[in-house]
Amino acid sequence: MSEGQVLKREPIYQGRVIEIALETVELPNGDQVELEIVHHPGGAAAVALDDQDRVCLLRQFRHASQGWLWELPAGRIDPGESPFDTVSRELLEEAGLLAADWTKLGLMHSSPGIFTEVIHLWLARGLTTQPPAHEPGEVIEIHWLPLGQALDWCHDGTITDSKTLIGLYRAGAFIKNTIDMLSEESGC
Repeated sequence: MSEGQVLKREPIYQGRVIEIALETVELPNGDQVELEIVHHPGGAAAVALDDQDRVCLLRQFRHASQGWLWELPAGRIDPGESPFDTVSRELLEEAGLLAADWTKLGLMHSSPGIFTEVIHLWLARGLTTQPPAHEPGEVIEIHWLPLGQALDWCHDGTITDSKTLIGLYRAGAFIKNTIDMLSEESGC
């Protein structure tokens, strides 16, 4: 079975960030369907962890979500920018942080039934602070929480943003696996 392919594409809307198109697609099983697809350039997010195992979370007002959300520092990939350049820029702009140590935590699809958006996730450590530079229209509070508390907030529903949930879970698993591996190597 081959990958699906676009047979026809009709742009419906072109905005500053997204494009919406009506696409006729042949699926791998041979069926043809008409889909509304939102094209997005993608994004990148950082799980910034300090030397005390505290994670930087932003409490950000999001009009589309009708209120405040807990989120990782993150942003949209600008034209010509790599995902790593995006995550570095956004960590500095939103949280006022530079990181010396980066670990890739993979990627995620935000809503693959309709959006093309892919978000690249990183663990950022070796942090130094700088003044943040929030963009006009951003309402952001910077908070530091123990990683365990942030993971508890993932479990109890306090954190609902998908990139933040996935980023925190993956960072927690990476750290646990690293600690387990070091314990095995030292014979503990």
